[in-house]
Amino acid sequence: MDADNGGRPGPETPPGPLQEQDPRPEQRPDRQAVKLTKPAAAPVAEADMRASDADRDRIAEILREALAEGRLDPEEHAERIDTVYRAKTMGELEPVIRDLPAAGGAGTKPVGTGAYAYEPGAPAPDQNLVAIFSASVRKGRWQVPARINVVAIFGSVEIDLTEAVFPQQQVQINVTSIFGNVEIRVPENVTLRSSGSGVLGNFEIHTNEAEDADAPQLLVNGYAVLGNVEARPKRGAWVSDLRDRLREGRRQLREEHRERHQRLREEQWERHTRMHADRRERRDRFRKGLGG
Repeated sequence: MDADNGGRPGPETPPGPLQEQDPRPEQRPDRQAVKLTKPAAAPVAEADMRASDADRDRIAEILREALAEGRLDPEEHAERIDTVYRAKTMGELEPVIRDLPAAGGAGTKPVGTGAYAYEPGAPAPDQNLVAIFSASVRKGRWQVPARINVVAIFGSVEIDLTEAVFPQQQVQINVTSIFGNVEIRVPENVTLRSSGSGVLGNFEIHTNEAEDADAPQLLVNGYAVLGNVEARPKRGAWVSDLRDRLREGRRQLREEHRERHQRLREEQWERHTRMHADRRERRDRFRKGLGG
């Protein structure tokens, strides 16, 4: 009621500017605040990840084993090694070993203890060494199969296992010598047994029992008719020594690859610096020509 109007109701007070405004967005019950966020960055694919020196060395080791097993010839090995140490991503490394047993982690690590590494899987095929009025020699670094068959008829066979690799523990050598000669040399720290005999000949096996129960075990069977069969440990030759030599060779190979890779990077940097200097010189000459 307004006293000036005789008790009659007066006009309502018009709303002020503050009352005409809508409530703030966060106070509106029928609206929700929208938050703008940046989309998460997509993860980098494994093939696009940068390769480290350790990754390159791991691939180089697989290639070295493939070369030793005869899966690669020296030319293929050299080509793939160059590819490995030029690779920048993991995707460039994977195709290099795609056709090898250890590719993609399919290969299993050797099992065994100490200096021996017996590999599971299918055994290597038997090997036959035959010498008839001739000579046959097997030595150096090679993988020994589970069975070796030797025949010497008026011939000579030499088997040297001192630098060999034993994928399995049990190895059997069957020998037949007729007017022939067979010599077998083994490392000192392997077990050597025999069940052969000589008929008007010599079948001499210097048996040996290794102290390590996990050491390779060689059994020489057969007979010698008017011939000679001899097997004995070679002094100073140990399987562990061979492992140490192989590790040293791997270390030297890795150092050579690193040095080659470093030289390649230095050559690339020199070419880049030279190209940059030539480009800058041409630009300066061009600017001088415009100024003249």
